[in-house]
Amino acid sequence: MSTAAARALTGILVFFSYSVRLTYAIVHLKSLSASFIDAPARFAVSVNSTGICGALHLADPLEACSSLLNRFRFQEIDTIKFALIIRGKCAFEDKVRNAQDAGFHAVIVYDDRDKGNLVSMIGNSQGIWVPAVFVSKAAGETLKIYAQGEEGECCILNPSFAESAWTVMVISFISLLVIATVVLTFFLTRNRRLNQRGTNPHRPSVDIKLVEVLPCFTFSHACECRVGDTCSICLEDYKDGERLRVLPCQHEFHASCVDSWLTKWGTFCPVCKYELSTDATCSKVNERRTFLFF
Repeated sequence: MSTAAARALTGILVFFSYSVRLTYAIVHLKSLSASFIDAPARFAVSVNSTGICGALHLADPLEACSSLLNRFRFQEIDTIKFALIIRGKCAFEDKVRNAQDAGFHAVIVYDDRDKGNLVSMIGNSQGIWVPAVFVSKAAGETLKIYAQGEEGECCILNPSFAESAWTVMVISFISLLVIATVVLTFFLTRNRRLNQRGTNPHRPSVDIKLVEVLPCFTFSHACECRVGDTCSICLEDYKDGERLRVLPCQHEFHASCVDSWLTKWGTFCPVCKYELSTDATCSKVNERRTFLFF
């Protein structure tokens, strides 16, 4: 696997490992059902295994950096209330404490920056007994629009509630990604080897010096020593004045054709497969160096 592919795979694994640990804020309305990934606050309490649902209210003021004007009696358990608060102007801990003091049972803080990353809110956990989560600006704006203060319209689910489904999805995705990466690496490696073979084929060939000492003669129709009228390599008829080369097996070809054949494509005669690369043939050719025909 290439370094780039390994780095990309590691990044995706880290991302999904982080995502599996996130909880979810789910808005349930008659006309809308939406889910938003959130990051739980480190200083707040965790929701139980079944999650918590309640009515969603906008904090007043929305930043919740001071005591909230919309206050409820925390002891009233008939309706669980969530506070929706925007990020900024004060610490996360202050926002959660002000919402808790106003009687809210859970806090959802949304980002004030477009396309910002989810942050894990930190603070002093002493005296905090309500859960709090952080969502993106887009999620917060959606919650803000559809918040009606209706009972059970918003839920924060514990990771264990959705962990199984997420785990299966993540494992399936990672498995497909690994398989795709292996297959892609195989084909890339194969294509690279084929390309290398194309540029540097390493085909067996006859040394050019050995080819150059093979006997040659100039073709003429009046010559009675010729065997055929056609070159078996290019399939063109011989013409007067053309230079032919004779192999040790006594088959002749256009000199340019057979030279190219022996030095680039094969070490044998194209007609009878006589092998020219053997030591015996080399010796035979060297003995014939004085019997060249012109």
